[in-house]
Amino acid sequence: MSGKQITWNGGLQPEAIEILSQDGGMIVSPTKVGYIIMTSDKAGLERKFEAKQRKRNKPGVVLCGSLEQLRSLAQLTPEIDQLYQQHWDQDILLGCILPWREDALARIPADGSKELMMDGRQTSCFVIKFGRPGENIAKALWEEHGKFSFASSANPSGQGNRGLVEGIGERIEARADLIIEANDYVKSIQPNDENKVRYEQGVMVSMVDSEGRLIPQQNGERKITPCPVLIRKGLDVDKIMALLSDIFPSWDYRHGDYY
Repeated sequence: MSGKQITWNGGLQPEAIEILSQDGGMIVSPTKVGYIIMTSDKAGLERKFEAKQRKRNKPGVVLCGSLEQLRSLAQLTPEIDQLYQQHWDQDILLGCILPWREDALARIPADGSKELMMDGRQTSCFVIKFGRPGENIAKALWEEHGKFSFASSANPSGQGNRGLVEGIGERIEARADLIIEANDYVKSIQPNDENKVRYEQGVMVSMVDSEGRLIPQQNGERKITPCPVLIRKGLDVDKIMALLSDIFPSWDYRHGDYY
């Protein structure tokens, strides 16, 4: 690995803030489920797409370092808010497809970022509790610099990184401004899982209908549709399904049903 790789310091990595608070920065950070690319604006997102050689049709992944940030960006119902709160309290990685708040849309730079941050329905995947190295960065970027944190897996296209910094591939390694290594941290989350069976992604739940509108409140009633749809299984899927069931009498399991 090159001289741009550092080992996670166990807290907030100042080098990452230095890069991502500037225009066009792109770093690689460890999470609970492997390594991700983190960017904070359109120029960084463009670099990410170029590095990964990926299509641009998926909703962006927005990393939230606090529930306050989540609530200021995404439209929530009280039930969805409760779901996030429970996952926050139990330190469980969760990502939900949600529409943006109108006042939050106005905060997005008018540089073309919007097209790369969300899908055609104006939804994104808002993620919490993705791992302390990145959570610290996302929180500081938002609170101190007013900048978003966008994520994408640091995988050579079509391959996983196996939770190892060595697995991110030469192309991403060459293009990143900084690479934070924390293989031990990643392994500590799923210590007993071999590379073949460990989850390399977080659970994703869609909270919108086909038009991108927020699902209705259920208020304990049955057979309410549209309802939450678990569209990607991943780390802690068992715990997440249990919490979903506590709040929503109706929800669907459709792994692979990506927007």
